[in-house]
Amino acid sequence: MTTFTVWKFDEPDGAGQAERILKTAESDGLVQVIDRALISWPVGAKRPTSKHPDDDVRSGAGWGAFWGLLFGALFFVPLLGAAAGAGTGALVRAMQKVGITQEEMDTLRWQITEGTSALFVVTDEADLERLGERFRGMGWVLIDTNLTDVERGHLLDTFAHG
Repeated sequence: MTTFTVWKFDEPDGAGQAERILKTAESDGLVQVIDRALISWPVGAKRPTSKHPDDDVRSGAGWGAFWGLLFGALFFVPLLGAAAGAGTGALVRAMQKVGITQEEMDTLRWQITEGTSALFVVTDEADLERLGERFRGMGWVLIDTNLTDVERGHLLDTFAHG
């Protein structure tokens, strides 16, 4: 089953540490990572920064577009307010097509704040419980969305063929 997972950490560098753990977990067969991206919001910064690791041959322009769309909808479009207008509705509909609801977007928006970070991962065949055990002691919250076959197909068809 393909899963869209967000792991939120209480430290700006927590997602970077978790990414290293994720790579080890993938090597150990706990998870198959389709793609990943990180958000870090240092204390004092006006907005978060994002990182889509480009050192991975599986990561293509399509995934970069997905993460850009998601992070724009989460952190930058709300700042535009009414000026965004119809664009906001289009972003919401695009996220819903790949299984990310408005409620989940709102939850992410209020949980990922200054002084925190988040690791966003699209996985297949993940043992999230065992992966979470590896994050022990890091101060994290798990938000995950199990994608339906239709949502998985739409996500992969739209973004995996960059």
